[in-house]
Amino acid sequence: MSESETPTELIAALRAADAVRFGEFELSHGGTSDYYVDKYLFETDPDCLGLIAAAFADRLADTDATLAGVALGAVPLVAVTAEKLGRPYVIARKQAKEYGTGNRIEGRLDEGEEVIVLEDIATTGQSAVDAVEALREAGAVVDRVLVVVDREEGARELLAEHDIELESLLTASELLADREE
Repeated sequence: MSESETPTELIAALRAADAVRFGEFELSHGGTSDYYVDKYLFETDPDCLGLIAAAFADRLADTDATLAGVALGAVPLVAVTAEKLGRPYVIARKQAKEYGTGNRIEGRLDEGEEVIVLEDIATTGQSAVDAVEALREAGAVVDRVLVVVDREEGARELLAEHDIELESLLTASELLADREE
């Protein structure tokens, strides 16, 4: 699937998986929205997951950077994308575990390693910033976050303040254009 085909095919797959819903929804940052993109429905649907992994792999073909997924939502995305590209990945937690190794970053990561963060949905961008900060504290070089859907609610701007480029497969504008209610 080429970049130009991504929005149309992916929008159709998300809708077919019933992952785009309309109504009144509370979002994780406390705000409300008249639509919701259910990441668990699109991440557990093999057609959606395959399309997302292929699109992510296309976008990442020009780099050999290690991939990172934000726990918990982006773990399926980073796993299938890493497998498709044949490269390792790490998982960035919101906070260190209080048991086991107590790691905030799971997986192998070397000092100075280039890492690209994969995320499911960007709203405010705070969870992506938190993941990037954890990776940077662990010695990674991170300046790019790739998401499935940018809700266009400030994530791009917040990430830019932290010298991070936000790239998305879809924007909310694309996802909601020509919506059938």
